Amino acid sequence: LTPSPFLRIGQLSNVDLNEDIHELETEVPRQRPNEIPHNEKLLSLKYESLDYDNSENQLFLEEERRINHAAFRTVEIKRWVICAMIGILTGLVACFIDIVVENLAGLKYRVVKDRGLSFSLLLWATLNASVVMVGSLIVAFIEPVAAGSGIPQIKCYLNGVKIPHVVRLKTLVIKVCGVILSVVGGLAVGKEGPMIHSGSVIAAGISQGRSTSLKRDFKIFEYFRRDTEKRDFVSAGAAAGVSAAFGAPVGGVLFSLEEGASFWNQFLTWRIFFASMISTFTLNSVLSVYHGNAWDLSSPGLINFGRFDNEKMGYTIQEIPIFIFMGVVGGILGALFNALNYWLTMFRIRYIHRPCLQVVEAMLVAAVTATVGFVMIYCSRDCQPIQGSSVAYPLQLFCADGEYNSMATAFFNTPEKSVVNLFHDPPGSYNPMTLGMFTLMYFFLACWTYGLTVSAGVFIPSLLIGAAWGRLFGISLSYLTKGSIWADPGKYALMGAAAQLGGIVRMTLSLTVIMMEATGNVTYGFPIMLVLMTAKIVGDYFVEGLYDMHIQLQSVPFLHWEAPVTSHSLTARIERVGTVVDILSDTSSNHNGFPVVESNPDTTQVAGLRGLILRSQLIVLLKHKVFVERANLNLVQRRLKLKDFRDAYPRFPPIQSIHVSQDERECMIDLSEFMNPSPYTVPQEASLPRVFKLFRALGLRHLVVVDNRNEVVGMVTRKDLARYRLGKEGLEELSLAQT
Repeated sequence: LTPSPFLRIGQLSNVDLNEDIHELETEVPRQRPNEIPHNEKLLSLKYESLDYDNSENQLFLEEERRINHAAFRTVEIKRWVICAMIGILTGLVACFIDIVVENLAGLKYRVVKDRGLSFSLLLWATLNASVVMVGSLIVAFIEPVAAGSGIPQIKCYLNGVKIPHVVRLKTLVIKVCGVILSVVGGLAVGKEGPMIHSGSVIAAGISQGRSTSLKRDFKIFEYFRRDTEKRDFVSAGAAAGVSAAFGAPVGGVLFSLEEGASFWNQFLTWRIFFASMISTFTLNSVLSVYHGNAWDLSSPGLINFGRFDNEKMGYTIQEIPIFIFMGVVGGILGALFNALNYWLTMFRIRYIHRPCLQVVEAMLVAAVTATVGFVMIYCSRDCQPIQGSSVAYPLQLFCADGEYNSMATAFFNTPEKSVVNLFHDPPGSYNPMTLGMFTLMYFFLACWTYGLTVSAGVFIPSLLIGAAWGRLFGISLSYLTKGSIWADPGKYALMGAAAQLGGIVRMTLSLTVIMMEATGNVTYGFPIMLVLMTAKIVGDYFVEGLYDMHIQLQSVPFLHWEAPVTSHSLTARIERVGTVVDILSDTSSNHNGFPVVESNPDTTQVAGLRGLILRSQLIVLLKHKVFVERANLNLVQRRLKLKDFRDAYPRFPPIQSIHVSQDERECMIDLSEFMNPSPYTVPQEASLPRVFKLFRALGLRHLVVVDNRNEVVGMVTRKDLARYRLGKEGLEELSLAQT
């Protein structure tokens, strides 16, 4: 803290976003060992924000000025090389998952195939529970952030929220092993959703040129060691994951644009598309060689829905209302799925919070899934001839020789193969009762499964549920129209799958293109888009999408595209916080950005704003002892380079680990070289929607509030905005200044 002419860190005031709210006297609920009280309207203090706004201090500007045309081209070439590496490695990871799942699923089928019914049930349930137990154990006890599909966490990361461990190498290893075990364990899950998380982790690691987990620094790509650059590469990794999963490079780009990235430009679009193309090409090439067709590139993704016959499966104008009705049904069923999963997740947060209980629940779900499957097979006895069928693993249970059980095929095939069968099997392959029972049971099993402490996605289970009731709908139409050629069950299975997935995850543009690329058919572009839009509108009327719901349940300070509709009359006002020294040394606070103001020794009034400095920058300055003695203020302090800050990124040491002697406490720090001299500011009269748009569009972490004399009156952070969105309770309960 330096007197004039040096700069000092200003004393801050918290900005209260709602001047009509007074402090509430709340009782802290009594903690019980078997229950954790949870309120989704409170923000978790374990999440921090990422610095997506470059700090344009003197070091940064000097480095940028040294970059001539040739150096700029070198940086651009490195970006393209990194995107190519992201695509290649993401494709190889997808190949590994697909090959291992295929072989383990075939092995499990051969073990159970020729056993008696009672022994088959016991053996199948035991195998499933054992495999899922291993998968749940490694997730629950080694890396819990690897649970689920990872899409909500990546959405938060791209939105500007730092999720602990979300892009670490250990998370990738656990994610890959976990999703293999979950799919082989017979859970109602898919392996496509986690590919998005896997691609993002690969991108985050490759772009930094080092591994903090392995403690290896390869001394490459050092220019990209900051949040802004890493964000762009993670966007490319997410798109490459979608491309590898569905063979949909354009759909991957649109997924990153629609669901993830908070920043976009034309150059980023081309690089992300390049990574997506490389990913699907790598997967296609390796799987073609694995299947013995080295020159036949016919495996563009982990799942290929197959091509639909345009002549037999066209659509007419009178089917448009039917498609809209299916969208309504998908929206209602999706809203029901999300509402049930919401209450189930709340129950898990409160009561099933211990890792051992989470593993037991995963084993229970695996055993129940196998048991329900066998009960359904016993009840349906829907037998179809094996000759001429495309079933990979036919089970004869309760059927004559030369026949297979359709219910067994739907339950015990991998979900991806079951979806393709429902799309392309000829009419008469499924009994309507079989489809109805399967839809009902699988709906509740998938709802129960999502949120377990296992690595799994909801994409394919949603498609499977929708394909089942969509095919049932098509069979009903064919019966009502006396076998009209346009009432093809496979076509309505496709529309039902789109409606169900859209009703659950609420994606429109990207999902339309993904479905078109996965089916290789542009003909159904309009009806798929119509179904998805209808499902989203209907579903949004009842509840939020599944991913947004889980983000809210995790108490993440996530910023949506628009500010709350009730916020137009709100402006900023002042709350007092401690001094900067207290903030840095207080372990209960997580303040990460400070305005730098001119010091006026003659008055206690805070002078004009001169810049913004981050907690991480102050930590590096303290670590390297960038001090000058008070008696020798004219001496030049130790010179730091931008490389010193990048070497410490992203795991900056805590303030408690830095020793400062009593003599050093009397020294001074000149912050002028390290602060950002042109931070974004707003006047204190600015409305909340305007502040919200600045945060969302520019990817800000801090925004300084000044008065008409450019004096600092406080700061707004993304957590402040997220608290207001959560409501009065969240704003009052956590009124700490995250500044």
